[in-house]
Amino acid sequence: MAAVRKDEWARHWQYPGVPGLDLLRARYVRHSFARHSHEGFVLGAVRRGIEDVVMPQGTIRARPGTVVMINPEVPHSAHAGVPEGWSYATLYPSSQLIADIAEEETTLRGTVGFAETIVDDEDTARLIAAVHRAAEEGNALAADSLLRIAVVRLLRSHGQSLPARTPLAAGARTAALARNLLEERMAEPPSLERLAHELGTSPFALLRAFKAAYGMPPHSWLTNARVRSARRLLEAGTAPAEAAAAVGFTDQPHLNRHFTRIVGVPPGAYQRERARTYKTGGGGQA
Repeated sequence: MAAVRKDEWARHWQYPGVPGLDLLRARYVRHSFARHSHEGFVLGAVRRGIEDVVMPQGTIRARPGTVVMINPEVPHSAHAGVPEGWSYATLYPSSQLIADIAEEETTLRGTVGFAETIVDDEDTARLIAAVHRAAEEGNALAADSLLRIAVVRLLRSHGQSLPARTPLAAGARTAALARNLLEERMAEPPSLERLAHELGTSPFALLRAFKAAYGMPPHSWLTNARVRSARRLLEAGTAPAEAAAAVGFTDQPHLNRHFTRIVGVPPGAYQRERARTYKTGGGGQA
């Protein structure tokens, strides 16, 4: 387990037996997740305590027996809902993995997602925890089977085909152009004023358009994008200090702080877990 703070622990890892899946099992007390989003899905089950998850539509309280379902690219943050914090098991299946399961086992077509963010479902919450146990024991057959059963249950009860994208309005087009420029200049981004000037708009108009499109202001979105890029570099074996410089963080302590607040574990622990997982094949109790 990777220590985050005193009385807290976390393990964020990949299990080679189930491609397209990340796993996080943790206990947090004072730790809070900064506003961020994921490229894939989030399926979380609290085992003890309460987690407050701040979604665009408001705060939800995740208790034992509930399942939290967050679609890709939906911004959210999280923190403890009670003084004793919370412990939970979370699955991060890729969008492709969910799409493949939906196509094989449901009538949903097109871009698939979940219509609800939290549901009372003790049976599926137990399945999520069971996926973790099977993966930690190196039982690929059980981990893959239990994951698919859990996802099918959730999709059949709460899944939906997401609406097709409509042509972007002027503000959304400006936000998309700003996002592309920030991705291209991640290591040395322009100021808000300079970015707005390049796009032919005003700073406050850009702020409003960007937040409406992506659920967070440009600087928060950029931090999230930098952490995503740093994750890929760490997985490829890049040293944390080099990854920090490559994605535009001032130094490794800045990477450590932002990475931990978004991923849930420090970058060094994240990288060591990836290396250990692939060296051992993912088996063994954490």
